[in-house]
Amino acid sequence: MRVLVLNPGSSSLKYHLRDTAAATPNAALLASGQVDWPPDERASTARLHAAFEEMAQKMKSLGSVHPEAIGHRVVHGGQRFSTPVRVTADVIAAIEELTPLAPLHNPASVACIDAAGKHWPALPQVAVFDTAFHRSIPDFAARYAIPEDAYRAYPVRRYGFHGISVEMACRDTAEYLDAAPLNAIVAHVGNGASVTAVRNGLSVDTSMGMTPLEGLVMGTRPGDLDPSIVLLMQHGGATANEVDQLLNHRSGLLALAGTADMREVGAAARDGEPGAILALDMAAYRLAKYIAAYSMVVGRPDALVFTGGVGENSALFRDKVVAWLGPLALGLDESLNAAAQTNMAAPKGIRTISTMDSAFPVLVVPSDEERAIAESTAALLAAPKEG
Repeated sequence: MRVLVLNPGSSSLKYHLRDTAAATPNAALLASGQVDWPPDERASTARLHAAFEEMAQKMKSLGSVHPEAIGHRVVHGGQRFSTPVRVTADVIAAIEELTPLAPLHNPASVACIDAAGKHWPALPQVAVFDTAFHRSIPDFAARYAIPEDAYRAYPVRRYGFHGISVEMACRDTAEYLDAAPLNAIVAHVGNGASVTAVRNGLSVDTSMGMTPLEGLVMGTRPGDLDPSIVLLMQHGGATANEVDQLLNHRSGLLALAGTADMREVGAAARDGEPGAILALDMAAYRLAKYIAAYSMVVGRPDALVFTGGVGENSALFRDKVVAWLGPLALGLDESLNAAAQTNMAAPKGIRTISTMDSAFPVLVVPSDEERAIAESTAALLAAPKEG
């Protein structure tokens, strides 16, 4: 099936046209691109119209190739959505209701769904949720220790994110290691970052919480912090919007090193810049703590997996993280870790970067959310309808 995958973010729309019946991943990708927009024009009608016109022109250049379905990445599915679903008016309304939990992303998804429906009215649309993979997290890990009335009044629980990427990384890792059901610790590290404990192929804990703020040190987010810091800021006169801006857009690597780009942080750290060294050390230390804790949760990991832009491309960051994990008997092979390219001879380009005597392998697994969304869309539409 040819699936047009739409992956909207707060400042851009990525799109892929993929043939899920193709023999190889390279053959599956028929067309791709990205349309950027300023923050004050998030997923505006004009920008989306321009994006769809660009897609149409690219597909026209392919001759008779055209999409048969549309798959959408939706960041927040709340407690309702644990699997991909066909888009209906009821589904759109539910995504809109979750806007307070993903204010930069869910509105963009709704706008994309609406615009795509107008542009390709005959095509079925499917929503694939970033939170769905984490619906298997048990209550003792997902709940916060707050009063029951507050829990029922607000949607307060650990939802987790990056689930599409993590689930695909687990599938690829299980195939690569011939280990099913998989036990693994998966670190998706990009501008946003999270780590997930996977036991018997299911997510059982993850570092991000009700929103993507919790957990690891990220590009512009601080990750874990004492909630009293927010109260202190508010008592000092900060507005809710000012607190939101500080925590979502002015913290993390940016606050410590002056840049949210890990490539620039790494280069500055090598040059001895104190802020960059601190940022790199803090981010690596925080992730290593989570990995150590999740090794207990998983029990006996089959692998530690690095994925996402930073996880796949920063040898320095991986080295810093694994250096803390000596008590787990993990070690990196310096030459394998430093290799710039994925192992194209291996399934999905996966490569092992650990030493032969590591207690379990450390892997680099390329992230491919668009492939995951396309395959989920095709699988749902191919399944017989109930009733």
